[in-house]
Amino acid sequence: MTNINSRRAYLPLWFCFHCFAGAKTRVGQLLRLLLHLLVTVMFPLHLLLGLVLVPATATELFKNMTMSFTCVACSLKHLVQIYHLPQMLRIEQLLQQLDACVLHATEQRYFKQTLQLHVRCITRGVYVMYFIIYLAFALSVATLLHKQPRELLYHAWFPFEWQRSSESYALAFGFQICSILFEGLQGLTNDVYTPLTLCYLGGHAHMLAMRLSRLGFDQSAEVTTDQQLLALHKLAQQTISYVQLVQLLACGASLCIIVSYVLFYVRDVVGFIYNIIYIAVVLVQLFPSCYYASVLHEQEQRLTYAIFSSNWYEQSPLYRRRVLIFMQLTLALGKRPMRAAGLIELNLNAFFATVKMAYSLFAVIVRVKV
Repeated sequence: MTNINSRRAYLPLWFCFHCFAGAKTRVGQLLRLLLHLLVTVMFPLHLLLGLVLVPATATELFKNMTMSFTCVACSLKHLVQIYHLPQMLRIEQLLQQLDACVLHATEQRYFKQTLQLHVRCITRGVYVMYFIIYLAFALSVATLLHKQPRELLYHAWFPFEWQRSSESYALAFGFQICSILFEGLQGLTNDVYTPLTLCYLGGHAHMLAMRLSRLGFDQSAEVTTDQQLLALHKLAQQTISYVQLVQLLACGASLCIIVSYVLFYVRDVVGFIYNIIYIAVVLVQLFPSCYYASVLHEQEQRLTYAIFSSNWYEQSPLYRRRVLIFMQLTLALGKRPMRAAGLIELNLNAFFATVKMAYSLFAVIVRVKV
């Protein structure tokens, strides 16, 4: 048997977190505080102020709204994740303990062939998505640099006149470029962490069911991971709860605004391609979390049936009492679906409800436009 390691998939995410929350020295903490002030707070704020304080055409307004909602949501999710960093570290410790209990050949085969395949789909899919985003972003930047009169990436407010000189324009344009790049790192952690954690949690629930079904048949089958799985479920709920609430609301609003912008105002090919990619990105942001939350709930509900599949009826009274305790614990898991802020059950129904909400908002905008 070879050792398995769930923590390996989280290493790129911890690199991103280190850029924003990993400083130990006083100078490093000040630099990261400045980075948060400029990127996490000031960048969404200067976009929102642009909606209110700076006159804009309808095209500029919709383009600004698209990026404003996206950046506000990204910053909020990032701040929530930083607040829950201790719980996230504890989740990795629990995953390491659960990995150490995967000793049976069938469980190791499931982990390496099935669970790791899902993990690679999540991570590589999101990494490819962000590569395409940055490619489209670079194309937009190259287009704007050769455009006259000068334009910013996004219509926004600045405390100075950025049109008055080349230096002012370079400062404003450079601020938006750097902020978008760092917002991308924040968005990467937001979009990968939740589905990755839910995927591992669902996989370990499936392996616990495999272990439970062998009780009484296989003397080597020992159930020692039920408490860790309960703790992991609770910590995951605390960590992703408000992140997913922001995700659901922001994705619904962004879909509506982007579709309206494309239908009514986009006339050039570059803008059309950029916004189509944007729509795909919004859907990809939301779908994996909802899908793996559904998978997790389904796997946890199967734990009780796995106990009934074991050879419990031919065992001693002491053994049957122990199995009864396990059953109570698994029933508790099955009755705790992941919820966004304790309000919205996180599953595929939430994904389709968000898309329907976006369509409803779009229908209202179309009626007003007509």
